[in-house]
Amino acid sequence: MADTPSLPPGLPRRGFLMTGLIGGLTLAAARGEAAPIKTNADGLFVEEMHVPVPDGMLPAYLARPAGAGPFPVVVVIEEIFGVHDYIKDVCRRLAHLGYLAVAPELYARLADLSTMTDPQQIVRDVIAKAPDAQLLADLDATVDFAAGQRGDAARLGTIGFCRGGRDVWLWGEHNPALKAAVAFYGPVASKDSPIQPRNPLELAATLKCPLLGLYGGEDPSISQADVKAAQATARAAGHTVEIVVYPDAPHGFHADYRPSYRPADAEDGWKRAIAWLRQYGVGQAV
Repeated sequence: MADTPSLPPGLPRRGFLMTGLIGGLTLAAARGEAAPIKTNADGLFVEEMHVPVPDGMLPAYLARPAGAGPFPVVVVIEEIFGVHDYIKDVCRRLAHLGYLAVAPELYARLADLSTMTDPQQIVRDVIAKAPDAQLLADLDATVDFAAGQRGDAARLGTIGFCRGGRDVWLWGEHNPALKAAVAFYGPVASKDSPIQPRNPLELAATLKCPLLGLYGGEDPSISQADVKAAQATARAAGHTVEIVVYPDAPHGFHADYRPSYRPADAEDGWKRAIAWLRQYGVGQAV
């Protein structure tokens, strides 16, 4: 049983098209030939829960060790495809390493991602309509939620994939409570809009925590020049940024359910990610 009710009575759910998470894998991405990694829940507490936010409840997946805690917190930021089995498995991998890992469904207000099959439609009708201010507020609220679920918010990190890598940069430029951040790919430059007014490259000088970026050299969707420029801007402002490029890797090289999966690069990137969190105090005693 959860420490607190999954959906506390009396809290609103106005305007949320997703009130639960995707079961199985996303319908919107091609599947690879190899079987996806399946991490067991032995010795873990795992549950689909709901994060209170001002206008309702965000569905979320939480995994942590079964003990008393408190446990260091890692907020896992999804791809564009929602919190499906791959993202849930990442949370369990982290929980087996001693973390409270939580992945909020950040697009719950905009669409039911469990029914969407066209990535371009997701980008056009969901991603482009997600305000950055709301995204950052939801991530901040997720930390407050995790602190009430045996999490130690003083040891806070984040890992994000694809679009979530972009959001890792933005959140790292926003929240001074973050100790460490890891971006698996994700663009740092994009066209500004009224609801997405500044991109990570433009804000790189304001980075508030050490950030590790893991990118594919064969990823045509992300400019390596932009990534290097963001690193240079952040470093010039006195911030710690390390960028690792896997020369032969495409976009999504960590996504073990997709044809883009590259096991050796994914394993190396994961080891670097965990080492980065631990180096900067996420996973070690305060």
